Amino acid sequence: MGTAVTTPEEVLQEAARRSAAGEAYVLATVVRVERPASTRRGDRALVTADGAVYGWIGGACSEPIVVREALRALQQGDARLVRIGPPGSDVPVPEGVVLAQSSCASEGTVEVLLEPGRPRPLLAVVGESPAARTLAELARTIGWRVVTTVERGADAVVVATMGRGDEEALAAALAQGVGYVGLVASARRAGVVLAALRERGLGEESLARVRSPAGLDLGPSSQEEIAVAVLAELVAWRHASPRVETLLAEAADPVCGMTVPIEGAVETAVHAGETYYFCNPHCRARFEADPARYAGAAAPPP
Repeated sequence: MGTAVTTPEEVLQEAARRSAAGEAYVLATVVRVERPASTRRGDRALVTADGAVYGWIGGACSEPIVVREALRALQQGDARLVRIGPPGSDVPVPEGVVLAQSSCASEGTVEVLLEPGRPRPLLAVVGESPAARTLAELARTIGWRVVTTVERGADAVVVATMGRGDEEALAAALAQGVGYVGLVASARRAGVVLAALRERGLGEESLARVRSPAGLDLGPSSQEEIAVAVLAELVAWRHASPRVETLLAEAADPVCGMTVPIEGAVETAVHAGETYYFCNPHCRARFEADPARYAGAAAPPP
């Protein structure tokens, strides 16, 4: 658990900082508590993409569940309400609420709202043309992060230099595998630029990724109207792009059977060359006291 962030206010400040830096996270807020429980309504924590926790969301019984469900929420991009209760709880769960059983029979029930914060798109607008300046301003207005050079991690790059350094910017964007690469230029100028890139050794597959003229086809347009057309295409591209999701690696606690995320796991033990994962230190201690008893209870991940 992170130690620098403790209060709910500090958690919100950390969330704002990570949003500005383009980092993914999940904001976890306790919205309902049935005693006994070690947390209170209004407690908050921030869960990072690597499973680290900043703030307070409960002890060893509920925190692993919050981390697991937070990573799932971040992966799927949707907020979720999680009800954490003791084993054997048969209380009816409303539709849309995720039910999770705690490994601690003595704990009460806690409901936690998990809100994923995904990085806002990063757009590199290269150039000092009126189209470039207007596009940068409009993109910031809709919440995109904007830079003026091709930076690592950019989601989209639009080159609108009016012929100054087009090839260098496009080559850098293509080399980094940027999702959207656009060139604001006439068809004739675009042909010259692509020919220059071809002479540099770029293949046809890479060159085909350059959208030129960038933006929706509005016919003869002013520089400012071109910026609007490019932004409209960027928004359409953003919504149409398939979401790439990786399978969340999880393992079963061999002692209590709870599913725990492997990413950022703290409680682990190695037996016979295999790594086992635990929801809390109590389960790990029981395993280490008699590993032969539990080693076959849950197959470790590949």
